[in-house]
Amino acid sequence: MNNVAVTGSGVFTPRQVITNDELVAAFNAYADRRNAEGADPSIPHSSSEFIRSASGIEQRFVLDKSGVLDPDRMYPRLPARPDDAPSQMAEMAVAAATDALAQAGVDAGAVDAVICAASNHERAYPAIAIEIQELLGTGGFGFDMNVACSSATFGIQAAADMIRAGSIERALVVNPEICSAHLEWRDRDCHFIFGDVCTALVLEREDLAGGDRFLIESTRCATQFSNNIRNNDGFLRRTRDAMDDRRDMQFMQNGRKVFKEVLPMVASHIADHMAAEGWQADDLKRMWLHQANKSMNDFIGRKVLGRVPTPEEQPNILQDYANTSSAGSIIAFAQHSADLQPGDRGLICSFGAGYSVGSVLLTRV
Repeated sequence: MNNVAVTGSGVFTPRQVITNDELVAAFNAYADRRNAEGADPSIPHSSSEFIRSASGIEQRFVLDKSGVLDPDRMYPRLPARPDDAPSQMAEMAVAAATDALAQAGVDAGAVDAVICAASNHERAYPAIAIEIQELLGTGGFGFDMNVACSSATFGIQAAADMIRAGSIERALVVNPEICSAHLEWRDRDCHFIFGDVCTALVLEREDLAGGDRFLIESTRCATQFSNNIRNNDGFLRRTRDAMDDRRDMQFMQNGRKVFKEVLPMVASHIADHMAAEGWQADDLKRMWLHQANKSMNDFIGRKVLGRVPTPEEQPNILQDYANTSSAGSIIAFAQHSADLQPGDRGLICSFGAGYSVGSVLLTRV
């Protein structure tokens, strides 16, 4: 069995930013219009204070802010592209992957597999991953996968397993998340949650790595079915005569149940994974957690370490990026890993709809 290392990371960040104040102004204008039309029940106003208190989010990056901030629209404008032009997801992925390959010092042609792991895909087929493969000029094969907010860690495990087994030598795991497209911006309870981004990681057989790297010591994934985070959109929508603008075709969640049920599952998953590998809480130099909600991360951090983590031990990026689904933990890793020294240990963990949870134990080499 081959050892596997993460040798490069990249993040594509959209240029447009929506602050909480901008978002609240647009939402409240929408609420005022709907209430004047006789909305029943009436729609309460949002506020920046409410958003910060509920989530810790202060802003989010998006591909298009004009449509989101239009009270008559409240969703992004992303024009259709011809079939011979790069798709939106593939374009984002190429940008992030190019940076990751440069950091790893790896030529795209040396990559054997591309995994496009994301919570929503722009189309059913051909696979976005194969398009990314074509645009980058990588070899081998590519495929898409979706495990919602855990897609990145599940993608890491899939790639690492193939490298360990010897079927490939190098892989790209890319996470292009256009969360603004499936968020219901007209729902006060969730209108602030998501942003857009793309992340990428290069995984290699460790003996091929030429520079700084993180050895993947172990990976573990788990799922448990729940309807508490759901999106009913899909290719059968037309067959069900459900083409109207329906609430269940966008992001939906029962936040209180998710908080109550997911957090114990995640804390237990991490503890069991570490125990199985003989790791103690004091061994962890850093935790790169899924960036959904600051209170959730704080809860998990306390459970794992048995105390309140320092900002260095548990870096958060959601105040700037908001929830970017599967990409959040990888943004945190990309931005807060260069300072670790050889021998330092860390944990990547993501969790979400499914329910799903994935964890990756890493050692800086």
